[in-house]
Amino acid sequence: MKILDALTPEAIIPDLKSRDKLGILQELATPVARSAKIAVEDIVRVLRDRERLGSTGIGGGIGIPHGKLRGLNNLLLGFGISRQGVDFESIDHRPTHIFFLLITPENSTGLHLKVLARISRILKNEPFKARLLEAPDAAALYAILAEEDEDF
Repeated sequence: MKILDALTPEAIIPDLKSRDKLGILQELATPVARSAKIAVEDIVRVLRDRERLGSTGIGGGIGIPHGKLRGLNNLLLGFGISRQGVDFESIDHRPTHIFFLLITPENSTGLHLKVLARISRILKNEPFKARLLEAPDAAALYAILAEEDEDF
């Protein structure tokens, strides 16, 4: 599965404004919830529950908040860049700049793990991360993601 099979341009936020973890979760969840026609509070609740188990700030400036939502029929993805960086309780204690939000149906463990692995894999590419951070807008971010998505 390709990332852009689930990530719509509307769910890409080129300049996240929030300065704390909860704000980032809400900001990332809002366009995803709108396009899926579900309550943003439901997504944020699932994400917060997952964060209580341990931070999804994986280090290297990356956060992948994720969770499973009952009643969901398909995978939801969101993406955002925090230009200033946010304390996301990352394992390396450094600011987090690049965020992928992932919500999957409650009974889709295989898909959930597969997409998490794919996102983690592409974000190990430092030149790719640098290009994301330099992108001026959502259209440029989408193009960069599309190009990287083709390589896998």
